[in-house]
Amino acid sequence: MTDPIDLAPRLLHRDAMMLILDKPAGLAVHAAGKGDDHLGLHLESLRFGLPRAPELAHRLDRDTSGCLVLGRHRQALKRLGEMFAEGAVEKTYWAVVVGTPPGEAGVIETPLSKIEAKHGWRMKVDPRGQPSVTEWRLLGRTERLSWLECKPRTGRTHQIRVHLASIGLPIVGDHVYGLGTATLVADRLHLHARSVSVPFKPRKPPIVATAPVPPHMVECLTACGWPGEG
Repeated sequence: MTDPIDLAPRLLHRDAMMLILDKPAGLAVHAAGKGDDHLGLHLESLRFGLPRAPELAHRLDRDTSGCLVLGRHRQALKRLGEMFAEGAVEKTYWAVVVGTPPGEAGVIETPLSKIEAKHGWRMKVDPRGQPSVTEWRLLGRTERLSWLECKPRTGRTHQIRVHLASIGLPIVGDHVYGLGTATLVADRLHLHARSVSVPFKPRKPPIVATAPVPPHMVECLTACGWPGEG
């Protein structure tokens, strides 16, 4: 049996409706198979007196770190689900990629679909797939690497990873979409859900949370010009 992880120290925001958690890289949000460790096994510590543990309002990949929104009860989950479906929640990611982008900023608008294979699945660019949009902006670079800010305007699985790889900028450490190029730089995925903005109440300012950079991304980000936290 997996020992529970105390996630309370990783909370970025807590109120009566929702929590925002700094999810560690390497922890899946759902089980991939019987007996797999995943986030759901560790949410009891975040009940804080409520009868039920919080539940996911959206998802992050196993190897992506950073801001993850949880609803504390059914009413909150319904409202959050609507907001994510409508694109009202703004998510900002940081990625370190191999290569130099074509300019200072841009938008990738290529449809994506899922490929089922004998040894698993992956996403691919597909003209007949679901509409997918990612905005990106260059924040810093070295001769070989670039530090990008990415804002997905749709919520497809692996969207940022596939979109960046499709324009020749695989994310460092991506073993699915950057194998052989991006994995030579580092072994772990350099994609971080840096911040989230949730306009939960119509006439009040949005709830904003920022997740600190995970240790495995510090070296590459610093080389690209990141000055550090604070």
